[in-house]
Amino acid sequence: MNAPSPRDKRTPEGTRAPDGRPALLDVCDLTVRHPGRGRRALPVLAVDGVSFDVRPGETLALVGESGSGKTSTAMAVLMLRRPESGSVRFLGTELTTLDEPELRTLRPALQPVFQDPYGSLSPRLRVRDAIAEPLRVQGRWDPLTGPARVAELLELVRLDAPLASRLPYELSGGQCQRVGIARALACEPKLLVLDEPVSALDPSVRAGVMNLLMDLQEGLGIGQLLISHDLALVRHVAHRVAVMRRGRIVESGTVDEVFRP
Repeated sequence: MNAPSPRDKRTPEGTRAPDGRPALLDVCDLTVRHPGRGRRALPVLAVDGVSFDVRPGETLALVGESGSGKTSTAMAVLMLRRPESGSVRFLGTELTTLDEPELRTLRPALQPVFQDPYGSLSPRLRVRDAIAEPLRVQGRWDPLTGPARVAELLELVRLDAPLASRLPYELSGGQCQRVGIARALACEPKLLVLDEPVSALDPSVRAGVMNLLMDLQEGLGIGQLLISHDLALVRHVAHRVAVMRRGRIVESGTVDEVFRP
């Protein structure tokens, strides 16, 4: 029996109206090179002059085959890998010119959800501590209100309260990914960068996690940059699509435009 597909919340036109709001994220002419392997190897051009934007309440999907530059683009957007050139503006601020302390002030608003639900959580931290960790790191933890905030986040990602005392190995992959989403939401982000967020999960739970992300977006107005190779999934959840090949965007448009028969 096939897993249910995520609910299609797109408008008939395949995209939500931008209504004049400025972009959360504006990437222009982004170029990323990776060091070559071996002492004499030349750097590898992973991203070659990529430009796109993401607006509030919108999901832009970057799709393409393995090695097309999708994840390299996401890592550059998150400033986890510094681009060689180009512009990454988030909430009107140019990220490429900031040092690490300056970036730290913006990171709560720009949060990743990674592919590996177990690898993204510390095996030593119980669920409640994993969710509280970003608040502590950002100096936003309040001993009086913090536990209630953790409980609220667990409810938001549809996890039962008793799971708060468990370690990651005691959870399913889908539950771990929901904990990862709760961690990302703890700092009230404006944009989520979702790097293949359900590809490591069993088919039976993928739709539930993506439906959760869609509901959170609708309720909180969060923008999403979705990295995926699953075209069927993208067709259901994205508003716009950019197709990457060999480090470049070769096609972009609304879902209906890109997936036109």
